[in-house]
Parts: sequence; structure tokens; C-alpha cells
Amino acid sequence: MGVPAFFRWLSRKYASIIVHCLEEKAKECNGVRVPVDTSKPNPNEVEFDNLYLDMNGIIHPCTHPEDKAAPKNEDEMMVAIFEYIDRLYNIVRPRKVLYMAIDGVAPRAKMNQQRSRRFRASKEGVELTEEKSRIREEVLQRGGYLPPDEVKERFDSNCITPGTEFMENLAKCLRYYVAERQNNDPGWKNITVILSDASVPGEGEHKIMDYIRRQRAQPNHDPNTHHCLCGADADLIMLGLATHEPNFTIIREEFKPNKPRPCGLCGQVGHEIKDCQGIAREKQGEHDQFADSLPCSEQEFIFIRIAVLREYLERELTMASLPFPFDIERSVDDWVFMCFFVGNDFLPHLPSLEIREGAIDRLVGIYKDVVHKTGGYLTESGFVNLERVELIMQAVGVAEDNIFKKRKEDDASFKRRMKEKKKRMKADKPAFLPSGQFAPQALGRRGGPQPVDNPRHAAFNMRMHGRDQQNMTPTGSRDASDGGPSPSGGVKRKAQDSDSEPEPEDNIRLWEEGWKQRYYKNKFDVDASDEKFRRKVVKSYVEGLCWVLRYYYQGCASWKWYFPFHYAPFASDFKDIKGMFTEFELGTKPFKPLEQLMSVFPAASGNFLPVSWQKLMTDPNSSIIDFYPDDFAIDLNGKKYAWQGVALLPFVDERRLRAALEEVYPDLSPDEIKRNSLGSDLLFIGKHHPLCDFIRELYRVNSTESVDIPPELCHGIKGALDLDENAILPDKIVKSPVPMLKDITHNSVISIKFKDPQFQEGFVFKAVLLPGAKLPPKVLKPGDWERSGRGSWRPQLGFNPHRQQVHLDQSAFRALGHNMSRDRQRDGVYSSAPPPGAYNQGRGGQLPPSLPYSRQQQGSLLGPSPGYNQQYPRSYGNVSSSGWNQMQSHGSAYQQSQQRGPGGGNYHQRYEERRDHRGRQGDNSGRKYPLPPTSGRYTWN
Repeated sequence: MGVPAFFRWLSRKYASIIVHCLEEKAKECNGVRVPVDTSKPNPNEVEFDNLYLDMNGIIHPCTHPEDKAAPKNEDEMMVAIFEYIDRLYNIVRPRKVLYMAIDGVAPRAKMNQQRSRRFRASKEGVELTEEKSRIREEVLQRGGYLPPDEVKERFDSNCITPGTEFMENLAKCLRYYVAERQNNDPGWKNITVILSDASVPGEGEHKIMDYIRRQRAQPNHDPNTHHCLCGADADLIMLGLATHEPNFTIIREEFKPNKPRPCGLCGQVGHEIKDCQGIAREKQGEHDQFADSLPCSEQEFIFIRIAVLREYLERELTMASLPFPFDIERSVDDWVFMCFFVGNDFLPHLPSLEIREGAIDRLVGIYKDVVHKTGGYLTESGFVNLERVELIMQAVGVAEDNIFKKRKEDDASFKRRMKEKKKRMKADKPAFLPSGQFAPQALGRRGGPQPVDNPRHAAFNMRMHGRDQQNMTPTGSRDASDGGPSPSGGVKRKAQDSDSEPEPEDNIRLWEEGWKQRYYKNKFDVDASDEKFRRKVVKSYVEGLCWVLRYYYQGCASWKWYFPFHYAPFASDFKDIKGMFTEFELGTKPFKPLEQLMSVFPAASGNFLPVSWQKLMTDPNSSIIDFYPDDFAIDLNGKKYAWQGVALLPFVDERRLRAALEEVYPDLSPDEIKRNSLGSDLLFIGKHHPLCDFIRELYRVNSTESVDIPPELCHGIKGALDLDENAILPDKIVKSPVPMLKDITHNSVISIKFKDPQFQEGFVFKAVLLPGAKLPPKVLKPGDWERSGRGSWRPQLGFNPHRQQVHLDQSAFRALGHNMSRDRQRDGVYSSAPPPGAYNQGRGGQLPPSLPYSRQQQGSLLGPSPGYNQQYPRSYGNVSSSGWNQMQSHGSAYQQSQQRGPGGGNYHQRYEERRDHRGRQGDNSGRKYPLPPTSGRYTWN
């Protein structure tokens, strides 16, 4: 979803929604890898019923990863995808359904964003190739070393689009993967797997939501089903709230900033292409065995608990003295709707609302102030009340001028702080640091100085440094011969010495008077006085708000609608919007896959299309050549980086496109016709599943009509089944599409086409909690906890509210004391810290901390174990020794073992003998820790 920084803002504001995943790892026994048994209980102390995978969030990082070496070919990509799904399945361990959804043909509203992304990717790829060629030449001229430029085919990520051969092959591989797991993995044997590949229209996450909505509307649905959805998009959080399911969890990769990325020229980590110096690579490992491995840890996963987010929202949105009954479900829907104003995949965000500036908090505050005047909620089951929305927009419009001025002040303050920070860093940094054997070495570092990697480059740097030192005047400034005199008599400052980076020109200047006139003139090329045009932009935006909310709660209302502008209007322009929207056109159909490719691909990616279709992108005489510009402008729109800007691409005219394609449709081959057709979901089950015999009977009688699933045989799932001509059938060999993987010779899995339950046109899915739904136990601390006198609050860690608190008993303290290193340095902050007070209550007296060599300092970091204090309190000076004497008088085995040794005599005598022996050999022979004190320091009874 196009909401930059939304998840970061959400996780900081509502921190308890995050839970780190516990993952059981596979083990090795005698060199044989033993896989994890996913049929065992979940180590996260929660059992999930359904796992949904938004597959595009898995495909992209597996095919072109950013933090490790990319797969060498398509086969390795498929294996990487299989392993990624295995990890997720191991963590979640669903017990009923696994739903895998790949993005199919998207609505037109989404295609505009897809088109922008793919054109950007193509343009950035060309620019990156040119930059690498230029910098390579510069580095080699300076005498740097770079590995030979390998001519290898670059993976074009644009192929991850419905209709390409790559996506067709991926669907085949996933069918094989599901069959292999259901045949061999015990955790998969009773699972119902549904695969919705790229031939099924719709975005992956919205196909999942459509499945959940339609199952919720069935009488057999269990309202307490525990759902887990995997995906990294921020809109999944909105979709999870929109389901109104009490048990909904999202799993995603934990975001770790500043991951090491290899340089595109030398392949080393620690710098970017523009900073590459051409230094020879250091040997990785004794025999350079780690040359191709990056220093990165395995990606970890986190859970986002939607139930806890509902608790936060309930606490924040609860309002007193309302003129209508308060309903948390309706308030959550209004919160989701307001989040659309800060950005989404279908509409540009309003200029005055930036999530980094607290836009959502501002909207919530306005909402709570205005809701008393509205007389009700903004939305209901995906339908918008525009009259009430107008009150919110007008309240935002009143504050727009102040918002723009404060944004300018905050930006200037940030730049000032960064400038001061750079000055401090320059002052603290040495002017020149040599490398190699001349580099400064830290005291006490093992090993000698490193040899010079590139003598020519090191000599060049030292000469340049020496020349710069000679040109410096006594006052520290450069001589005029280097920088050149300025007209005022000073020295010109080089561009690279400037403290500030060049800022993009901002012609709008929203913080100055007349900002609305300049905005419409620069962005739309119309005068702000053109009220008719402004109403047209606002009308399209209002339609967009209604379309997006309907898309989230009811499904796609129109496959044809899209927002026909690159920029959004101002909030103050939302006037008299009540009658701007009536209803969407009914009966619209999605594009076919190859038609979508023609709508979103640049000409550089035309190789994924039939030859005759490619010519429409490149032929100057093509009737649609204007859809595929070789270059295009990117408007930063007040932002700093190009990826944040707006790609000014022409919108595709559907009628012109279809008219041009009619001439080339006859040129399609049978395989291309198949790729251009729309497909169906597939359902897979194993031989142990109760539904297996039912489906086998359908194939035996060769049923030609759709048959409803008996919900009692399939976890309450409703839907229609149709025979698949390319089905996986029991006792039939399943060929492996990946050469490195084996065929399945003894197959017991069966597949069949699956269709969700169908409803009449105009049916409304209610956005409410279902009857019988049980809300999970509260996690957040109640506001009246202290006043209720219920004792200290114990926060819930993870999913289990009854988890025992971790504590150390006496044996644990003894184990720490025996295993902690005795030769460690004892000058740390916590080296003398006693154990927590709770461990010493009722366990006898503590050791005096003033004694310099007491056991408190010689033991573990946690101090003395409770066992020592309670059972064996030794005497120090006049301190009572009754515990020690009592233990001696009992004549225990412990006392006898202390008094008896191989050489006889008691402990005190043998201690003196060992000390005298060490004194004869030399006090520091082979020891790295201080010697114990003399015997007179202690008094042993």
C-alpha cells in the first residue's frame, strides 16, 4: 500500500501489537538433516487455523534479494521460494487451510501504480548501467582494481506480472511443491491447500479477503477461526481490521535498517557504487571459502496482533456523551477510512496530510470533535456518508495554511541540525587516514598491520594528501592558487566542500500566500479560479474514496474506474460533495493478462510479449506509441528523492488500446492464447483428508457440472468444485518442473478446481462481529487497574496470557557460578551488582559488599547464589559463622569432601601448600587473573 512510514508509525505508537516469532530450526544427526515436525504444537503457544500467503511478497525477495547473492537461474529461484514457504509454515503451523494467492490482473485503479513502478524500474536500470560504466572507467584510470565485468543477463523483475512465461512456470512449480509436501510432510496431511495463481484476476491480498468475506457469510463458518496472513504491505493491517474477525494476526519480516549491500562494481560490502575506490578484496577465511557470502544474519519474523490493535483503537476512539450509541466496530471502520487520506495504492495523498507529521492523529482528533455534529458514523459496511465526510475535510481545510507553514519551519530546523552535525563530524574526523600497513592500529590488537592492498592507489592518496597539506595556509585555509580568488578577496569553496546538498527547486511554496493558485497552475496547468476544473478533480477524488472503501469491504466495485490525475486536490476544496457520487458502472470485466502487460510494461520489457505486440510499443507509426515514452519526467513534488516523486506518464486509453490489439490478436500462438486466458483456483488435499474420497468419486464418474463442497468434510468450507483437465491424481506420477528436484512416483494427493461461494448482485457483506465470536483476553493494562487494588500489573508476553514468569532457583545460580569465566575482567558496570532483591528475601544475610575479594566479586555477574547465603554462610571477621559450624557438625558428605583430598589434610592446609608452590614457581605463571589474597585476609572456621 502506498503509505510510506505507516508501519513504522503504527509500531511506535502501538508497541504492544508486535510479538517476535519463535522458530524451531531443523537439526542434523550424523550429517543427515532432520526436518522440523510441523504436526507438533506451535512453539509460539498459539494454534492458527488458516494461513494466507500474499505470494508476491515472497516472490520478489526470493528472485532478486537485496542483502545476498541473487539466484543464478530460474530453478534456484523456485527452490528459494519453496524454502521461504517452508519457514513460514514451520512458524505458523496452520491446522485447517493454507491459501496461497499470487497477484492476478489488477483493477484499472491499481494499474496506474503498476505502470509507474515498472517504467521507473526500467529507467533506473538503464541509468544504473550507465553509472556503473562511468565509475568503472574512473576507478581504473586512478589505478584501482575491479574484478572483470561479467556479461550476464540481468533479471528483469517486470516478469513478475500476470501473463508472462515466468508466472506460468511458477504456477506449475507451486503445484508440484504442494503435492510433494502433502505426500511427505506429516504437518500437511490434513491441510486443505488452495492455490490462486496469476491467471485468477485480482490482487493477492484482496483475493484472500474475498475468500474470508464469503466464508464468513456461510452458516457453517466458525466465528472463532484464528487467521494468520503473511505479507509486508501496510494495507494488510487495514484489511485485517476490515474483516472484523476477533482472531486475526499478520506475520511479516522484521524490518532491519542499514542492511549491508554489496557494491555493484567490486562486490564488497560497506560502500555504494558512487564511493567505490577499487581496493582489492580481502581474503574471506583461511582459504577464501567465504568469498561469495555476505555478512548478514537470517531474516527474522514478527507477528502483528490485530486484536491488540483493536484494543488500542477502542481506547483511543471511545467517546462519551454521543448523541447516538457508541459502536467500536463502526469506529474502527471510520479509522480505516481516514487512513486512506494519507495515501494508498489508488489515490495520491492530500497535500496537507503527511503521516510523518502526525496526520492520522490530527484526523482522529478532528473526527472526535466533529462526530457530535455529524449525527452518526462516516461509513457503514464499506459505504461512505459524504455529507459527514465533508465536515471532516472542511476542518482539515481550515488548518491547511498553518500545516504548510509548520512543515516549512520543521524542514528548516531539520536542515539546520543536520548542517551542525556535519560540522561536528568534520571537526572530529582526521583530515587523512592511511590504509594498509600505514593505518593506525588499536592498542592491544592481535596481529600486526595489514599489508597494502593496492600500492599504486595508496601512493596516489598519500601524494594528494601531501600536496593538500603544502597548500594549506597557517590559518588552516587553502592557498588562493588552489581554490582561486573570489571577487570579494576570499577563497572560492568547492562544490564537494559545501555543507548543504543542492535542494530541488520548489515553485509551489505552499508556506507562502497564493499557494493554491500556484499549485493548480503548476500541477494541472489551470488557473485556481477555474472552479469547474477544481470540482472535476474533487469529484474524481470523492469517487476514489468510495471505490477504495468498497474495495476493502465488499470487493471490486468496478474494474474500469481509475483516478485520472497525478495529483490530489486540497482538503479545503471538498465543498458540497454530498451529491458528487451515485454508483459505479455494473458488469465491468477485468483485462486479460496480455492486455494488462500492454498497459503497464515499458517498451524495454516488451520481450515478454508476442513479437507482433512488441511492435506496437516501438514502431513510430503505431497508433498507441504515445503510451510508451522512452523518457519521462519525475516531479519530486516537494520530496527529496526520485523514488518519492510522481512519474508523469500518460494514462492508457482503454478504447484505443483494445482497438490496436484487435489487429494483432490473430498472431497469438496456442501457448500464448492459454497464457492470455483467465483461470480458476485449485484445491489440493491428501489421502488422509475426509474430502479425498468425495473428490475421487467426482473424477471416477467424470462429473461435468459444478458440485458444492459438503462443509462437514472440509473444516466448514463452502464452495463449488469442477474437474481439472490438468489435475494431480492419486497413483499418477507428478513430474518435477525443477530439474534438481525428484519426481513424485508414489502420489496420493488430488487436486480440483475451486470457486468461492457466489452471491446475488448487490449483496452486502456486513462489517460486524459474528454471533458466537469470543474476543480474546485483554492484553493492555486497564486504565483503572491501580484504583481497583488488584495488585501489580503483569504484562502479557506473546500469545499465552498464562505464561509463567522466568526465575532462577538455587541450582541455576550455582550453575552460573561454576560456568562463568573466572579470568574475565571485573571492571564492568555490573561486575559487582548483587542479585535482585527478590532473590535474597528470607535467604539469610548477604555477603558484605565492602570486602575486596569476597565471593560476591569472584562469582558470577549476578553475585552470590542464594544457596551459598542460605546454607553455607562463612565467617568474615566477627560475622556469625553458625551456618558453617552447623554444617561441619553434621559431618555431611559435602564437609568430608572439602576436608579430604588426594594428599590428605584439610582444605586450609592444602590451600597454603598450593599458594607456597605458586610463589616458588612465580606469581604470574600461566595466569590471567589476579592471585587470591593472603591467608590472613580470611578467617575460616
